[in-house]
Amino acid sequence: MKLSLELKLGQTLTMTPQLQQAIRLLQLPLLDLSAEIQEALEENIMLEMEGLPDPPKTGSETTAEIETIKAEDSWQSSSIGRIQDSGWNGEGRPINEYADQSGQTLREHLLWQVELENFSPREAIIGEAIIDAINDDGYLTTDLVDILGSIGEEAQVSEDEVKQALGKVQRLDPVGIGARSLSECILLQLRQLDPGTPGLELAKSLAENHLDLIANQEYAELRRSHRASEEDLDTALALVKSSNPKPGLAVSPESTEYVIPDVFVRKIDNRWQIEISSSGIPRLSVNQKYAQLLRGNGDHAALRSQLQEARWLVRSLEIRNETLLKVATCIVARQTEFLAHGDESMKPLVLKDVAETIGMHESTISRVTTNKYMHTPRGVFEFKYFFSSHLSTAGGEDQSSTSVRAKIRKLIGGENPVKPLSDSKIASLLADAGITVARRTVAKYREAMKIPSSSERRVRKPK
Repeated sequence: MKLSLELKLGQTLTMTPQLQQAIRLLQLPLLDLSAEIQEALEENIMLEMEGLPDPPKTGSETTAEIETIKAEDSWQSSSIGRIQDSGWNGEGRPINEYADQSGQTLREHLLWQVELENFSPREAIIGEAIIDAINDDGYLTTDLVDILGSIGEEAQVSEDEVKQALGKVQRLDPVGIGARSLSECILLQLRQLDPGTPGLELAKSLAENHLDLIANQEYAELRRSHRASEEDLDTALALVKSSNPKPGLAVSPESTEYVIPDVFVRKIDNRWQIEISSSGIPRLSVNQKYAQLLRGNGDHAALRSQLQEARWLVRSLEIRNETLLKVATCIVARQTEFLAHGDESMKPLVLKDVAETIGMHESTISRVTTNKYMHTPRGVFEFKYFFSSHLSTAGGEDQSSTSVRAKIRKLIGGENPVKPLSDSKIASLLADAGITVARRTVAKYREAMKIPSSSERRVRKPK
């Protein structure tokens, strides 16, 4: 083997730190971006917010002010502590305090009751194992045998003890907790009512044996099988339907998510105007005073590094806003019919269409449209809502899947409840309108919109 040196020329794609930062900022939601900018303002003295008044001058400016910049490095290190102690946010304005939204979990709520109720130490151990197997809706999702196994053989707990502990857990708040089925959940709630409640016994029988008939609205069959009058059945049904099918959510409800629009779309003089939201996002710039003091000075490498980082951040934010505006403008230009008339007028649109229009890669468009929201006269929508696949039509103009979903929803909304439209019939009606959709596609769209099948939607006439 002979060793030798060889020189080759080639091109490779390198992700520079500036490009990496621009890509990362591009995909950040508005709230995360605001936090990122606030952190940069606290750590980098070369950054400042536009629109703030200049500090008063106390004398002539000399190069000695460089030392002041160095002193500000140590000031930055303790700034966070001062912000927390005094409520100051660097702008002369107090920081807004937000309420704690954590809340108490269902498990914590149940364990707290176990400590207060007359559970023996042995029952408390079993009760904790049962509570660990209860989901957020309040249902026991594990068999008693598995719960028995999770406790461990050394405790020597019997299955009867687990059943007894389950009975005590099911008496805790909220009513209906620890049920193993919807029927048991409703029965637990009905048993809490006064025994003299009208229709209670019939309601218990319906909940235990006939929930399927109630779901299918087979009221005539229920009256015959229980020999009940229409009034008695209505009273019992009211008790059953008043029960909470998911009692666990009463303690730990699903948290409400709030979004801040990244883009505002308004129609002014018959033209759609797109504006980037400035809510919560300060406009940054490089502190020119400090930058000039560093110019021509070879010292202070750390400060020069901060200056370069500040310039990169300002430019990355400009790129983010420019890209966001381009994508939003392209979407609005394509979906003007939707903005004017609603979902049925949504045009088909994919990432490739936008990428080709504005001259960017599809991956960039994907980052821009993730967790970004647009405020329109029709409401606030995520950018991704405006994208939908193409469906061929007989008329030559493709339809979007969103438009077809809206048409299916409209057809079902106007159907005869006694004789609802089947998926095949809906596909046939769409074909008459020039939209070629298979029956299985109709079924898929209907299920995605959480619309029951025709048999479940049918309202039976009372006999």
